[in-house]
Amino acid sequence: MSTPRIAVPHDVTTTPHDVDLTHARWRKSSYSGGANDCVEVADLGEQAALRDSKDIGLRPLLVSKAAMRALVGGIASGAIGERRG
Repeated sequence: MSTPRIAVPHDVTTTPHDVDLTHARWRKSSYSGGANDCVEVADLGEQAALRDSKDIGLRPLLVSKAAMRALVGGIASGAIGERRG
């Protein structure tokens, strides 16, 4: 099976060194169960930062709000995610 393509006209990159995340408010899903096995997100205005809660020392990914909406919408609709057969 092929992976569905979702068109997002925005860049997804690792966080540039000049983005200050020291005051970012990181959130994770209430479904994570507190086991630190979740992706965390921080709202940066026009962008969002994503990081792995198991290794918060790694540089986060920086995505546009449109890319974040496309990702969450794709997961919610089932277009992105684990295929069960």
